[in-house]
Amino acid sequence: MFTRSRSMPVVFLLVILALVSCSSAGNATTTSAVTETPSSETQRLILATTTSTEDSGLLDFILPNFTDQYNAQVDVIAVGTGQALALGETGDADVLLVHAREREEAFVAEGHGTARYDVMDNDFVIIGPEDDPASVKGLEKAAEAFAQIASREQPFVSRGDDSGTHTKERAIWEAAGMTPEGGWYIAAGQGMGAVLNMSEELQAYTLSDRATFLARRAENLALVILLEGDPILFNPYGVIPVNPEKHPGVNAELAQQFVDWLLSVETQGLILTYEVNGERLFTPDSERWLAEQD
Repeated sequence: MFTRSRSMPVVFLLVILALVSCSSAGNATTTSAVTETPSSETQRLILATTTSTEDSGLLDFILPNFTDQYNAQVDVIAVGTGQALALGETGDADVLLVHAREREEAFVAEGHGTARYDVMDNDFVIIGPEDDPASVKGLEKAAEAFAQIASREQPFVSRGDDSGTHTKERAIWEAAGMTPEGGWYIAAGQGMGAVLNMSEELQAYTLSDRATFLARRAENLALVILLEGDPILFNPYGVIPVNPEKHPGVNAELAQQFVDWLLSVETQGLILTYEVNGERLFTPDSERWLAEQD
């Protein structure tokens, strides 16, 4: 089985983890997905991950394969990448699946994780209302689009939550040579799904990972992609087991089994086949998968 907790402040996540460990019934924020095998004890893995892997539906698609193979319960904590890394730094997660490469590499360099492994990639897109009042459509550079939105003071909704998407957004503002401020710039402090809802309500622009946007568009989101393809918008995902030498309480063995399973050709093939309305959401890129394609 796997359970999930949606984006929340870290302090509340830690309370939830404590409650989960004391009760096999879970709480109102968790759901069961796979029937446990009664012949052996169920293992438990805490996966801290970005909201995009859950909001896109990918975890629902691939995790039952892992839980069946390893008789495991996966407790999914879907938060921004910054919060996921913070959970790893305190040993309150066993493994991380996130998307802010420089921060992931720093996490490993500081000894919190054993290694970072490439898993998959997609890209970010700039989206907004179809009538495009900032005239972003037709531009080629994300930084130019951001500067134009700011100069025309068109509403822009930021994740504002230290997530991988927010990290990428800050990098684009830096490339534009700007610090966004003013009433037009709205820091939501929310996950990607909530930001897309807010952007639609306000007819605002935002930066989204492609996977979550496509999943929400299938649910009748009316915003459209206005800029894509700029190399700065590349979005790689990595998986990191938390270091048991620094955090002896983590389930290091199951975490490594999860990593090996996620990077396997079989699971990478599952990632490749995951689509919404005929559109692929992620491209697998583990070393094992790429070697198999040669």
